[in-house]
Amino acid sequence: MSKQKWELPVAFYFQVKIGNEEFAFKEVTGLSAEIETEPVKEGGVNDFTYLLPKQIKHGNLNMKRALNPINRNDVVWIKKILEGDFSQPIVPRDIIVNLLGQDGTPIYTWTCTQAYPVKWEVGGLDSQANSILIETIEFAYTTLKRS
Repeated sequence: MSKQKWELPVAFYFQVKIGNEEFAFKEVTGLSAEIETEPVKEGGVNDFTYLLPKQIKHGNLNMKRALNPINRNDVVWIKKILEGDFSQPIVPRDIIVNLLGQDGTPIYTWTCTQAYPVKWEVGGLDSQANSILIETIEFAYTTLKRS
């Protein structure tokens, strides 16, 4: 009888695709889903409250990386949305985050559908620091699917 060896996944080996293109990020956070509830009290019963499910909400997806040149495809898309005047419609894209195994194949996949940037922030400028300038991009999305 052979035992199947299962390894715990590591958090540092992952891949991010925005649309059909792959991009490098140092950190991804905000892969979350939560059911909102509504408290309902039953008439005549004072010792508990029912919590009824309302809807599913998602946190925003936050991704950090080294500051990238303005002419890259993802930066052009983000810049067009966040520096636009809303005269053009926002064109959302799916964002796929793959957690990779040792051989580079996806172990887990999170798909954030209909994502678009809602915040773009550049880290602090410091004349005494010797570090890479980091940008943080925050995305809103419609649904989160894990496979």
